[in-house]
Amino acid sequence: MSFASPLVLLGLLAIPLLIRWYIWQQRRRVLAASAFVTPALTASVAPHSPRWRRHAPLLVFAFALAVLIVAAARPQQSVAVPVTSGAIMLANDVSGSMRATDVAPSRLGAAERAAKRFLATVPSTVQVGLIEFARTPAVLQSPTTDHAVTSAAFAQLQTSGGTAIGDAILAAVGELRSVPLVAGKRPPGAIVMISDGSSNLGADPLAAARQAGALHIPIYTVAVGTPNGTITFKRGARMVTSAVPVSPQQLAQIASLSGGRAFTASDAAGLSAVYARLAAQLGRKHVKREITASFAGGGLVLLLLGSALSLRWFGRLA
Repeated sequence: MSFASPLVLLGLLAIPLLIRWYIWQQRRRVLAASAFVTPALTASVAPHSPRWRRHAPLLVFAFALAVLIVAAARPQQSVAVPVTSGAIMLANDVSGSMRATDVAPSRLGAAERAAKRFLATVPSTVQVGLIEFARTPAVLQSPTTDHAVTSAAFAQLQTSGGTAIGDAILAAVGELRSVPLVAGKRPPGAIVMISDGSSNLGADPLAAARQAGALHIPIYTVAVGTPNGTITFKRGARMVTSAVPVSPQQLAQIASLSGGRAFTASDAAGLSAVYARLAAQLGRKHVKREITASFAGGGLVLLLLGSALSLRWFGRLA
């Protein structure tokens, strides 16, 4: 919970002073009574002391005052609401290592299937585009609300050598910055990047991540694969098997620097779960809503309760 006018909460400091003043007044009353009545006659003069009931209304009033001060500070609560506009760029690594079959049917195949499920889940008002990257990035589909078109663009994915993550980030940022304004404002953007390794070509990926973060474009990275991944390829006249272990460290740095989150997936089911989580997260946004009325109503109820107790027990309001 947060407050739109937090300085008003300084008024709460007055409540302990009020209680201290009340205690002082009660002591003065006792001292004044003892000055005119001998101890032996106290029981006959005041045989039925109200004890705790004398103080209960004031405690209720003090609590009501605290609640009303909190209400005056305009308390706010963060609530999740569906996203009505936004743009997401899916950035798929298509380097040769994505052909590894440690994630069935392959790292790239599992990523494609999970991304298509993501497209089916994300709100239809959110624009989604697709970019592939290996040695260089290539925009296969600019952000659009026609998710079927973006889904069809996955058929164009083709593996090749190299991993230029920094260039891919810059290309995705460029696409998101070119999305038309909605009501004079640019829709919030995000990048979902799936890869299995570190960048070895092109622009510095960490510098690109900082640039995306400065533009309020978070990057959600998904590291797909296992430490035991391998690929087989032809080298000259013979077939060669090479180890391609997943390397999530740089992807985690990219997510952190841009204000996004990093995920890992070692199998197809885990990858689908990650994309489902991303669809839910990117399909909603948190907004602050005032709950002043609830606190004000509670404070008024307490005032009425304190007044009722005082009238019932003592025939006066205070």
